[in-house]
Parts: sequence; C-alpha cells; structure tokens
Amino acid sequence: MKASKFTDAQKAFVIKQGEEGTPVAEICRKAVHSQATYFNWKKKYAGLMPSEMRRLRELEDENSRLKKIVADLTLDREMLQDVIKRSRRRRSEA
Repeated sequence: MKASKFTDAQKAFVIKQGEEGTPVAEICRKAVHSQATYFNWKKKYAGLMPSEMRRLRELEDENSRLKKIVADLTLDREMLQDVIKRSRRRRSEA
C-alpha cells in the first residue's frame, strides 16, 4: 500500500475541523484531498489522537503480517498432509 503523504497529526486536525462544523468541501480544498478521503479518515480515525492513530496502524500492520504467517503455515501443513497420504498409498499398494 502507498504511504500517506499526510501525517497522523494532519489527519486528526482535518477530522477535528469537520467535527467543529467546518464544511467538508472547504476542509478538503484547504487540505488538498478529496471528500472521499475525508470520509474514509473520519470513518477510520474519528475520536482518535495521533498517537492512537499510529498505534492502530502498527496493530493493523502486525495483524497483516500474522495473517501471512498463518497462511504460509496452513499451506505447509496441507502439503505435508498430502505427502503423508501419498506415502501411505504407496505402502498399501506394495
């Protein structure tokens, strides 16, 4: 995924402006991003401080890494089970 050009503090500031009642179109024009980006940030980060946003991103990265590890281990397990089944068939045929 492409790294954001906005820092967590900038995202928090933009979201806070929206919560304070500034029109979304004006916020987006000043921050130079789309309204879709604003609403995605709001959905994901509303109510979080920059440090919490950073921690959330770290946890998401760790979760992604762990999911890849589980997928690799599951594939390895399936391959080993297949090898065991083949070797049992060969023994029973002999």
